[in-house]
Amino acid sequence: MAGLSALFACIPIIHLTLGLFMVFAPETFHNRGGNAPPAFLGWFLVIFAAMFILIGWTFAAFIFTTGRFLAKRKHYMFCLVMGGIECLFMPFGTVLGVFTIILLIQEPVKQLFNSPNTGTNVT
Repeated sequence: MAGLSALFACIPIIHLTLGLFMVFAPETFHNRGGNAPPAFLGWFLVIFAAMFILIGWTFAAFIFTTGRFLAKRKHYMFCLVMGGIECLFMPFGTVLGVFTIILLIQEPVKQLFNSPNTGTNVT
């Protein structure tokens, strides 16, 4: 899921590239003597595309980290919160988040997270 999230976070690279062209090479948008788009439009695309890419890659890193924490049975609250946040991203995130929450609210699983020898038999 982390890989898919990181991949989908790369989609705004198209907008980032378009915005950079609007800022640094506006002559590429001249159309039969028409005016080039204003530079602020290019900066708008660059800023928002970069923001979405950064947020998406950060979210993918958090999903990857959550998977590692689940395998080591550490940081129970972080895993539970990330399960809730993953529910917002349909359809795969919703499935993953719901099953993560269902698993984590069970009492035997809570005890695994609280036991002192967590992660000793996990490779």
